[in-house]
Amino acid sequence: MQTQLGKKVIYQIYPKSFYDSNGDGFGDLRGIIEKIPYLAKLNIDMIWFNPFYVSPQNDNGYDIADYRQIDPRFGTMADFEELVAKLKAVNIEVMLDMVLNHCSTEHEWFKKALTGDEKYQKYFYLRPAKADGSLPTNWQSKFGGPAWEKFGDTDLYYLHLFDKTQADLDWHNPDVRQEAFEIVNFWRQKGVKGFRFDVLNVIGKDENLVDSSDPNQEKMLYTDTPVVHQYIKELNEKTFGQDKEIVTVGEMSSTSFPASIKYSDPKEHELAMVFTFHHLKVDYRDGKKWTKMPFDFMALKKCLSDWQIQMDQGGGWNALFWNNHDQPFALNRFGDPQNYRIKSAQMLASTIHFLRGTPFIYMGEELGMIDPTYTSIADYVDVEAKNAYDALLKQGMSPTEAFEIITTKARDNSRTPMHWDATEFAGFSDVKPWLMPTGQAQINVVEELANGQIFNFYQKLIALRKQEPLISDGHFKELFASHPQVFAYERYLTDSPEKLFVFNNFYDKKVTLELPEKIGAGAVLCSNYERTYDQLPKELTLEPYETLAFKTK
Repeated sequence: MQTQLGKKVIYQIYPKSFYDSNGDGFGDLRGIIEKIPYLAKLNIDMIWFNPFYVSPQNDNGYDIADYRQIDPRFGTMADFEELVAKLKAVNIEVMLDMVLNHCSTEHEWFKKALTGDEKYQKYFYLRPAKADGSLPTNWQSKFGGPAWEKFGDTDLYYLHLFDKTQADLDWHNPDVRQEAFEIVNFWRQKGVKGFRFDVLNVIGKDENLVDSSDPNQEKMLYTDTPVVHQYIKELNEKTFGQDKEIVTVGEMSSTSFPASIKYSDPKEHELAMVFTFHHLKVDYRDGKKWTKMPFDFMALKKCLSDWQIQMDQGGGWNALFWNNHDQPFALNRFGDPQNYRIKSAQMLASTIHFLRGTPFIYMGEELGMIDPTYTSIADYVDVEAKNAYDALLKQGMSPTEAFEIITTKARDNSRTPMHWDATEFAGFSDVKPWLMPTGQAQINVVEELANGQIFNFYQKLIALRKQEPLISDGHFKELFASHPQVFAYERYLTDSPEKLFVFNNFYDKKVTLELPEKIGAGAVLCSNYERTYDQLPKELTLEPYETLAFKTK
């Protein structure tokens, strides 16, 4: 299975921001259908779609009110079925987002619970206040504020690890697990061949919820608990595990090596791979997201290498990515969008695509899209960013200081509409979109396909992954681990003398590496500068943001 996973590349579409076909300012399914020729050009294998189910959209669709219906703002079930068929015709499969840790308070389960229906009250974590009248526990929501909200006009409170309109589901209840199985199987019958499970490693909360002593210990009370593995094994057995072609990935926040190995080791019959986020926290000051600091390159290198080595040795599998709908664009964080946008975009792409695992490309990444240049907190839509801005002001920051931090970390940065052309609304819509694009005059599909160097670089990386067993199947060994500027590594197979050497310069200064004698003759597989070597020089000089992949014979 992992050999096949190693050859695949998955593209992520945030449907709300991809293409608006009906002029309402929101992306939709028919818009995606219209852009299939563009998607087919990349030669991707699968598309992960963020949720387009019925939802009040308090958390951009991750608050689901009906798991089996398409939200009318995105289209109809007929549109979805057409999308699946037309993608399949160009050899692209569909991966859907399954949000099964919580549901919207607009869902019929929660509404029935509110009317006093005991069956549905057992679907949620309902708890009374403590004897002193305080909340059931001192847990904090990941979106700020307490993780408990009053349950209607009763004396109970319900748990919500996220927004107060996202009530956590109690997986201890077999009825809840059965609902989850039926939802996954419903979409399997629609031809869906992939599932991405949202915040899956927090479904194992204890039946007896207790106060925490600090924020880190609090996470451990509900993250990666032993019962999560039991629940995922059961989910696998009753649903996707019945089809060997199905690809699964779990979003695993604050996870560990042992847990992630177990989640993704084929022998465990849980998931195919996991998303982990440690490498995207290397620009968090003191571990806090809403701070501003240059990324810690040595921490980034160590993190990427450690996850490569540990998962390989343990039999696990990594989902590889820089960007997604919850992250600012990686180019702003780890590259130089002003002076070396093209070179740093290519270098970052190579860094990820030559690693062991399955690469994910977030829409717009293949164009070298960057964060928007907003001027006011009013330009942002996301609840998390607005709450964070208010919290920073309460901490005593000036509006200017607080806003500067928001501009570097907000989730909306990557949710801006896809840049199709240079027009006012970026060719995304004929009307003002739900979130405004910026910078489309320089960065857009029309310009990139005609004159660009990033899209075709991604095409090459995708093709190489399918052709080269060293990339799809090889092991990983870090090189120059202590170098403060270069992330370099070797990919090798135990039964072949061929090796792949990858060198990535993460900075705008030239650097010269003293190579070991043992790198033999071969050829340049990929570079973002004009490079032709049949033997690497003893002293290898890398240009600013250069990436070089050399395969020995």
